[in-house]
Amino acid sequence: MRVAITLACTECKQRNYTSTKNKKNHPDRMELKKYCKFCKTHTTHKETK
Repeated sequence: MRVAITLACTECKQRNYTSTKNKKNHPDRMELKKYCKFCKTHTTHKETK
């Protein structure tokens, strides 16, 4: 039961990445540290709707 998610930067609010996740293993919203090309640094990216 994998679903597609979109990850948005917490600093500039740009939606930079798409990924998939298993809803059984991660029922809450994911947070990953990824590179943001707009901020030009590694920032926390949160799952959006």
